[in-house]
Amino acid sequence: MRRLWLIFAQTVTISVAVLFVVGTLKPEWIGHAATPPAPPATILEAPAPVASAASGSYAEAARRALPAVVHIYTRQTARVPNHPLMNDPLFRRFFGTPERNGLGSGVIVSPQGFVLTNNHVIDGADEIEVVLNDGRKFDVRLVGRDPDTDLAVLKLKADAALPAITFAPVDSLAVGDVVLAIGNPFGIGQTVTMGIASALGRHHLGMNTFENYIQTDAAINRGNSGGALVDSAGRLVGINTLIYSTSSGEGALGIGFAIPVSIARHVLEQIIANGEVVRGWIGVEMREITPEAAASFDLPANGGVLIYSVLNGSPASRGGIVPGDILLAIDGQNVQAPDRLLDLIAALPPGQTVAFRLLRARKEIELRIVVGRRPTPAARR
Repeated sequence: MRRLWLIFAQTVTISVAVLFVVGTLKPEWIGHAATPPAPPATILEAPAPVASAASGSYAEAARRALPAVVHIYTRQTARVPNHPLMNDPLFRRFFGTPERNGLGSGVIVSPQGFVLTNNHVIDGADEIEVVLNDGRKFDVRLVGRDPDTDLAVLKLKADAALPAITFAPVDSLAVGDVVLAIGNPFGIGQTVTMGIASALGRHHLGMNTFENYIQTDAAINRGNSGGALVDSAGRLVGINTLIYSTSSGEGALGIGFAIPVSIARHVLEQIIANGEVVRGWIGVEMREITPEAAASFDLPANGGVLIYSVLNGSPASRGGIVPGDILLAIDGQNVQAPDRLLDLIAALPPGQTVAFRLLRARKEIELRIVVGRRPTPAARR
């Protein structure tokens, strides 16, 4: 019996050993293949965001406006005192001609390729290059400029329609509304900054002849000039123009200015139609009558503008206006401040005869003046 048990144990041991060897070296001999690898782990991904913008996001407004805002690069040969070496071809070959490079922004305002920008961006430039947000470059033609409002219009030579911005309705912007400033600050590329309309109708800044700025705390820097100021729907409300600077040259944070769309559109339409902006002009310098001035010089303090000087040979001089007159009304419209008077005269068609009501030696008089045409300042060189 003991002998049978030993034979059984040895048989089982040999069988297990053979099965182990065969299963390891030839698994197909025992009727099944190797165990297949486990499937990879399933990764759970968050669902794609919905198309509508989240509360507080202005991505849709930026998406609408960005394609219409362009980069403007200018090149100008520096005007330096002539030196004999500058006439030497070998000298020019190795050292080149002195140049000044500039940068700014612009806004495509029509599918035909008209671009609105600041006059100071392109003033004096010998070459102008416009680059779209998608990298396309275009040859440029200067259509016209208006230094009195610091605006200029360019025309891109494009074969197909270009992305154009949508204009906001005139006077649709209110103080406190969210605005986005879009441009190319310092040449780093397309940038969007956000702020609010801090104030409307800012003037007396001494930057341009006609001033009626939107003030905003949206960040505006060098290179933003000529770019778009848009509302929360991506519509154009202004052309970014300048930042406030103190008399010591120190820039102020959060105080930038843009030309409102009402002025920009008027200038744009006139330049496209005529190549320039035509304004009325009579040739006088004006001063506001302050309460102190009224008391000192015995002047009326209930309105009017003091005529400070009259240009010889100007329409005002030919019509009989003299220094010291107080202008009360133009064509029946009362005058309360110099900037209001400037706007009224500029809106008059050149060649039209208009009634001017004045106060001279405490007596009201009426003079009829033939309105002249305001001269356009020469381009800066």
